[in-house]
Amino acid sequence: MEEFRRYAIYYAPPEGPLADFGAAWLGWDAAGGQEVAQPEVPGLDMAAIAEAPRKYGFHGTIKPPFRLSAGHDRAGLEAALEDLARGLEPVEMAGLRLARIGRFMALVPVGDSAALEHLAARVVEGLDGFRAVPEAAELARRRAAGLTERQDALLLRWGYPYVMEEFRFHLTLTGRLEGAEADRVEAALAERLEGLLPAPFRIGSLCLFGEGNDGRFRLLRREPLGGGAAG
Repeated sequence: MEEFRRYAIYYAPPEGPLADFGAAWLGWDAAGGQEVAQPEVPGLDMAAIAEAPRKYGFHGTIKPPFRLSAGHDRAGLEAALEDLARGLEPVEMAGLRLARIGRFMALVPVGDSAALEHLAARVVEGLDGFRAVPEAAELARRRAAGLTERQDALLLRWGYPYVMEEFRFHLTLTGRLEGAEADRVEAALAERLEGLLPAPFRIGSLCLFGEGNDGRFRLLRREPLGGGAAG
């Protein structure tokens, strides 16, 4: 079984129009492990706009990327994820909407997200034994963004500052945008997302992603929640 540099637990849309849109918009199909042609949008440099999120694939983070700790391997992680997912229930919210988060664009949930936040916390905690402690350079890089005292405590405990009560689920669509460019990108996204955003929005599975030596993340396994059908 092939091992990867890092692993992550993500939500990734099941096969269908939304998944196809995300792969094309970013230029990377994590499920197929291949580059795909991006849409041509007049006045926009699509390669540059999607450069930052491209390598991760179209996803919403549940447990952020981590290196495996000593004595663990991918097979053990997959088995643990299967067991964990079987004991967790699917989550349903009112829908998804396009939003600006700081300087980037993303899809975010509509409605009460408490069940999703609980799900993410269970996954972060339940698989924490597989996570290697971050190296000093990674801690310094995270802290350079400017963390609150609580975020720094979460970084030290869970390896990432935006988990537990700091968790905000989103599916990233762009890197940082400046000025009028953000307006043009938002308009282009709104046009292309019309009719694609699910209502309700259901998370019925957890996805194991792995980062290859090329720095790109690939979808390795999809585990249904609650022992049901993956979705």
